[in-house]
Amino acid sequence: MQTHPKLTIRRTSWSNPVGRDLRAAQQSELDARYGHDGHEAGDPPTASDIAVFLIAYERATGQPLGCGGLRWLDEKTAEVKRVYVLPYARGSGVASSILLALEAEAHGAGITLVLAEAGSAQPDGKMFYEAAGYREIPNFGPYQELEESVCYSKPIIAPVRVHAVAS
Repeated sequence: MQTHPKLTIRRTSWSNPVGRDLRAAQQSELDARYGHDGHEAGDPPTASDIAVFLIAYERATGQPLGCGGLRWLDEKTAEVKRVYVLPYARGSGVASSILLALEAEAHGAGITLVLAEAGSAQPDGKMFYEAAGYREIPNFGPYQELEESVCYSKPIIAPVRVHAVAS
């Protein structure tokens, strides 16, 4: 399986200004969906706990289209954080490409299980993870007591083939 050939996916720091803008757009959209800004379970991700952060760019124009990150939970488990694609680029394979690249990064780091969460106002997120082979599990970590959260897991047991992630 390969990522979208019209994308360049770059590994960057959490503090990258483009990534910061994409995450701000995501949070603004979630605030609107939930009707408030208190929808984050637990502590929001920070530069110190996000091990991998990727930004997808349109290859021809260099336009940033989306992002996603991984938070290590232990030596073998990671959580997907902040997968987001700009509205006009949705449905074009950008999110799937980001997720595949994150899974490849996880595999390369020795991670064997990737977890994810989607909330009640994110039916598109739930369908996305299910279509990518994630299976619903009991809520974990900060989501354990949240009825509006749905948690997922996917074993990462074989190398994931993707286009190279640029540094």
